[in-house]
Amino acid sequence: MKKIAVTYSIPEEPLEFLKKIYNVKINRSSDSLSRVELINMCKDVDGVICMFNESFDKELIDACPRLKVISTYSVGYNNVDVEYAKSKGIFVTNTPDVLTESTANLAIGLMINVARSICRGNEVVNKGKFEKWTPTWFLGLDLSNKTVGVVGMGRIGQNFARKVKAFNMRVIYYSNSRVESIESELGAVFVSFDNLVKESDFISLHVPLTTETRHMFSKKQFKDMKKSSILINTSRGAVIDEESLAFALINNEIYGAGLDVFEEEPEINSLLIGLDNVVLTPHIGSSTFNTRYKMAELNAASIHQALQGIKPALCVW
Repeated sequence: MKKIAVTYSIPEEPLEFLKKIYNVKINRSSDSLSRVELINMCKDVDGVICMFNESFDKELIDACPRLKVISTYSVGYNNVDVEYAKSKGIFVTNTPDVLTESTANLAIGLMINVARSICRGNEVVNKGKFEKWTPTWFLGLDLSNKTVGVVGMGRIGQNFARKVKAFNMRVIYYSNSRVESIESELGAVFVSFDNLVKESDFISLHVPLTTETRHMFSKKQFKDMKKSSILINTSRGAVIDEESLAFALINNEIYGAGLDVFEEEPEINSLLIGLDNVVLTPHIGSSTFNTRYKMAELNAASIHQALQGIKPALCVW
């Protein structure tokens, strides 16, 4: 019987049909697997459902001679050496589309939260410090008639852009290529990266982590951004140089930031902790019941297709 490893506990109902056909072992521990544990769990399996923070590099792939498919429980697949997997005939799949709505919604939530200091206000009330109302307390930023720059106009970027139009915001974007459909639909304007950084009141990041996007927001970009601007990141943490961001926030080079992802998560740069002008969430972009269930469904379907000798519909190569 073919074997499947699921490296972390995910919704299991979509996996039930797999259990009837294959030997499925699941890591139900609340802890992530160490590198050694990951290798031991996967070394004799035919398929694996893995997490975005587990590196399936050459070493790990070579340690799993039976492996036919790696299905990552995420949209991003930078944790997998796709080219090497392809050279070994191993399918690599992800879970696109299903988390588009939930991730875009969180980006909107972070944007509003930072602009209007919702988390800070909640903390003041809960700590019993709301003693009186004053006209100048917790002044924030309006969204209406402001310019929002979308970096990466893929599925999530487009969904986010559609939502911000409800706030009567002007949309500009930078992406690998123009998306003329979104320009026609929303009046979005394709601009250079440098112009987006300089013109935007709000910037929302929706790009994969690649060699080109790593630290695409660093010291220079924060210097060029408006002092009244807000940066939102729900993509991958290493797109931002956190040291430079912390410096910019502490020295009021930008107004604020909302981050759902981090360079070395779950570790977070200590300089970002406790700042009044940043909102931090623990990588919850896709954290809705419906989204996480559908992600498991896609993983299960991809694994089954591959183990039946069929190239999965969601294969990334």
